[in-house]
Amino acid sequence: MNSNLDNQPQLFGHPMGLYVLFFTEMWERFSYYGMRAILVLYITTKTMDANPGLGWSTGEALSLYGTYTMLVYVMSIPGGLIADKLIGQKKSVLLGGFILVLGHSILAITQDWAFYTGLGFIILGVGLLKPNISTMVGGLYKQGDERRDKGFTIFYIGINVGAFLSSLIVGYVGEKVGWHYGFGLAGIGMLIGMLVFMWGQKYLVGVGDYIGSDDNPDKEHMNRPLTKIEKDRMLVMFLSFLLIIVFWGAFEQAGGLMNIYADQKTDRMLMGWEVPASWFQSVNAFFIITLGTAVAGFWYKYKLKGKEGSSLFKMAIGIIIMGIGFLFMRFAAEQYEATGSSAMYWLVFAYLFHTIGELCASPVALSFITKLAPVKYASFMMGAYFAATGLGNKLAGLIGQSAEGAGEKAVFTGVFFFTIAVGIIVLLLLKPLKRLTHGAEDLVVEAGH
Repeated sequence: MNSNLDNQPQLFGHPMGLYVLFFTEMWERFSYYGMRAILVLYITTKTMDANPGLGWSTGEALSLYGTYTMLVYVMSIPGGLIADKLIGQKKSVLLGGFILVLGHSILAITQDWAFYTGLGFIILGVGLLKPNISTMVGGLYKQGDERRDKGFTIFYIGINVGAFLSSLIVGYVGEKVGWHYGFGLAGIGMLIGMLVFMWGQKYLVGVGDYIGSDDNPDKEHMNRPLTKIEKDRMLVMFLSFLLIIVFWGAFEQAGGLMNIYADQKTDRMLMGWEVPASWFQSVNAFFIITLGTAVAGFWYKYKLKGKEGSSLFKMAIGIIIMGIGFLFMRFAAEQYEATGSSAMYWLVFAYLFHTIGELCASPVALSFITKLAPVKYASFMMGAYFAATGLGNKLAGLIGQSAEGAGEKAVFTGVFFFTIAVGIIVLLLLKPLKRLTHGAEDLVVEAGH
């Protein structure tokens, strides 16, 4: 066990390293979600527009969006393996961050080659950074430290502060000034994140180092075979990834189909001013920042009453709540069919339920993995989680594409019923899944503990 954890400076009851990772990830997510907020809008904007885009069809844009976001997260598997087997989490984050700066900077160039090249570098950069910085958060705490779950929620709020600011700032610059200025601004955000990470190295001593180095106290785990308990726990994690695919397949309609719906079929006039479509990407992040503590507190009190409070239970409840949000999108589609436009509040209500569902599922899943994953596969398992997220993103693109033939109302209705059904199935399978964790599942309580 890393003895440096005992000597970490503390701030608000948590290691200072948490806040270094908080701000690094905040700026990384600023760059990623800022670019995501304008990506499909840029692709679908006509080439003869005052702020010209690529002029692709909605189906083509959503297909590329799904493939791109899938690859971004699937690359987390080799990114995790590189950290576990070659250079460690800390160096992987640093390398991935600078590749991301390069990718976003290339996107600022107004050439076709730059568009595809920039996306390629972002895919590689996120693959190296994303699973390893999340694993480093878990590495700040000793096994059994009850602050770990709360630490992940603090970290998760950082993600969404970045997402909230980027959707407003990068979204506005991209739509109103120029798409490529927006892409360039995202790159500046990533550069700030890397500067924060390098400055904060003194607070990350012994965290995220290569496990195979001679002076690493966990080196003995490298060659030790997995025990039956560890294998069972990994099986539960892989099964839970199926739920993650479904969750993000529905949730990521936000960046694709719902983003285009906000742009093309929503009445966005507010007191004589048209709200930029990309600004709706900030609604989810705003709700996470304002509701995160309340949702965490609810689950903590729920657990204290002796009721079911495991991660798998919360993930199932989360997907059901998130699915309810699509009822509001169905109502929006019905209003559009009747009047030719739909009100903005339908999107806000949908994002509200999506956010509550996300708060029940996503931070819990991150903490869940760092507790159950064997030490020598810590980054790989986090990478597998993000790969499942990536497959969910690809599923989201396929679902969005189907709206061209079936119509938005049919798609929103179908997603609603499917997610509710999946959540109920998981609740029915909860007991056998919990047994496979050999008691560790009961230790995974919601952030805010």
